[in-house]
Amino acid sequence: MNRPAANPVAFVTGASRGIGRCGALALARAGYDIVLTARTLHEGEGRTGPTTSSGEQATVTVPGSLETTAREVEALGRRALPLRMDLMSRESILAACDAALDAWGRVDVLFNNAIYQGPGAMDRFLDLPLEAAQNMLTGNYLHQIVLLQRLVPHLLEQERSYVINMTSGSASMNPPGPAGAGGWGVAYAASKAAFARVAGVLHAEYFGQGLRAYNVDPGHIVTEAQKARGSAKHLEAHFRSAPAEVPGAVIGWLASSPDADQYCGEIVRAQKVCKDLGLVEGWPPPRA
Repeated sequence: MNRPAANPVAFVTGASRGIGRCGALALARAGYDIVLTARTLHEGEGRTGPTTSSGEQATVTVPGSLETTAREVEALGRRALPLRMDLMSRESILAACDAALDAWGRVDVLFNNAIYQGPGAMDRFLDLPLEAAQNMLTGNYLHQIVLLQRLVPHLLEQERSYVINMTSGSASMNPPGPAGAGGWGVAYAASKAAFARVAGVLHAEYFGQGLRAYNVDPGHIVTEAQKARGSAKHLEAHFRSAPAEVPGAVIGWLASSPDADQYCGEIVRAQKVCKDLGLVEGWPPPRA
């Protein structure tokens, strides 16, 4: 192992695009070197598959990659370490953790943003295969525990460290309509609900050792996959959307401001916090 890096280090999952990319850039602006993980290493490799098990939607190409985010981090004067990682593979998760620790010897922030991208997220109840529900639970909860158990001991080596978990409003609220008509599938919502219980437990067990744990609810964010599919309209009719820079800016604030301690162990409503603190210039836009 190399000597521990002099600068604090943030480990970001799902960093090739969207909230993960924006969170990584905000953390870089806050002074962190960034370990970037995702499945898409090179530009043009990004794919999003069907969101239903029936496969009615075709696989589409989405922009973004670790190499692109890494260049943006380095342009901010911070170091970037891009590592391919697949949430559905325990071996891949542990290998990425080991590579990060071997390279830089420390982790100060773990930003758990990645989710399982596969069929089942938008299945209606009677259409949901148990295998799809199991994959959702594995990627969005069980393998998140694998990552946390590997890195939390290293986070606790720091005087002050952070676990920031990206949750979802679907974990705590009822959908305004069926999946595909304003709502979402039970498999995704249930997996995120399970994951949403983790931050509070980490807070109870490790706050006294300097670990700050947060859940962040981003609100409705139009993702690159939704843009590529044109599939966000049924949600935009029910929820105010925001750009990914909004939750990204909140991630950077949580990992850099002592004022964020008031939210330890709680759900951080990213759009409200961003608006109240004015973290993104020009957002929200003035009402007409």
